[in-house]
Amino acid sequence: MMSNDVQVLEAPQQNGELQNPDNVLFSPESLENRMIKEGRIIRKAKRPSKAIQKKDEENNVLNGDILSKAVIANAKNSRKPRNGKGRGLPKKGGAGGKGTWGAPGSELFETPECSDSHDPNYDSDSQGVYVVKRVDPEWTDNTLKTTLEPLLQEYLENGDTGDVMDTIQELNISKSHVHRIPEMAISLALDRKASQREMTSVLISDLYGTIVTQEEMAKSFHELLNNLSDLTLDAPEAPSILGQFLARAVADDCLPPKYVASYKGKLECPHARSALDKADVLLNMKHGIVRLDNVWGVGGGNRPVKYLIKKMVLLLKEYLSSGDVAEATRCLQELEVPHFHHELVYEGTVMVIERSNVRAAEQMAKLFKSLYTTTVITADQMVQGFKRVYDAMPEICLDVPSAYVLLEHFAELCHKEGFLSNGLYANLPSRGRKRFVSEGDGGRVKSVEALH
Repeated sequence: MMSNDVQVLEAPQQNGELQNPDNVLFSPESLENRMIKEGRIIRKAKRPSKAIQKKDEENNVLNGDILSKAVIANAKNSRKPRNGKGRGLPKKGGAGGKGTWGAPGSELFETPECSDSHDPNYDSDSQGVYVVKRVDPEWTDNTLKTTLEPLLQEYLENGDTGDVMDTIQELNISKSHVHRIPEMAISLALDRKASQREMTSVLISDLYGTIVTQEEMAKSFHELLNNLSDLTLDAPEAPSILGQFLARAVADDCLPPKYVASYKGKLECPHARSALDKADVLLNMKHGIVRLDNVWGVGGGNRPVKYLIKKMVLLLKEYLSSGDVAEATRCLQELEVPHFHHELVYEGTVMVIERSNVRAAEQMAKLFKSLYTTTVITADQMVQGFKRVYDAMPEICLDVPSAYVLLEHFAELCHKEGFLSNGLYANLPSRGRKRFVSEGDGGRVKSVEALH
């Protein structure tokens, strides 16, 4: 035992090592250390699991040799590939990184002038003279076709020639491709309506003198005559239509009068000869130049109402004689007046009442059903036509006394066919004035033979 104030016990030993139980203090220093350790947080060091250590040991073996710990430690922050492979070259050819002078030999290609205006070394006075030249792109046939076709198709819908001419001038088409404009316009109009062909002729006339010259116009028709055999495959009436375009171009002074005569006997294609013959006939008829202004007819709603009514009555009379529904449909569509189809329904119904026979009623119902099913005549046009007949019945009765009975039988037939609605059939007008037998009838209403 020692004479100090603090009692110090000897620590027991076992196998040469000291044993230090938690409840035994061996010195004053150990007491102080224990008090400090009890006041702080002791964190346990994070060590990788055995599975991760085993994987690292496998990765550290390269070609059967175990890498040293120093090599592995240095490889952590190394910029070289860790797989031990690589080209052995510096990145970016030695020109990359902060504070580098650039790739070796790059100073040989440096010029004293700096062309970048944002560079601090840029000097505007030391710059040479730059000449900017305008470069026009080369137009190819495919590029021109994909550009002009949507423009011409849009024109056939709105009819604005000024918009087409402004767009063509902005495109800056070369002189060698200008002749393609009338050629493409006529090709698109071959399978269109007569009113759209008239619009194409107006466009060709407006293009002449401003964008297309007479030589280029002649070249356009020359290409069309040469390609007429191919155009006939898609449009069988192409020779006749091209002849009309050719005659109209001569009448509009876009082509010289001798143009048609200059081709006679020089073309072997029968379709081209047919087109030239058609143009020659139109130009040589009496007052041909004046008549060619209406070579396509007057389009749709621009024609007088009396003219349209006359055409529809003639159409219905021919149909009642022949019974050809397809021909009647074609003639109606050629008039191009879908907003005026109610007139056909009105005239057809009145014609059935005037004829007063079963055959006319059945044929007219067959025609109306075909036109209604194929939507040539819309439902609203059909309703409007029958309502006009209802309103005109007092006047029709003056010519046909039994008109109400005849209309009732015809409306019943149309209702059975399915194109006369229930509401319209229910609104049939009633008999306007009762007619009695003059003598000894006892108030009996006189009956009539309907559709005899």
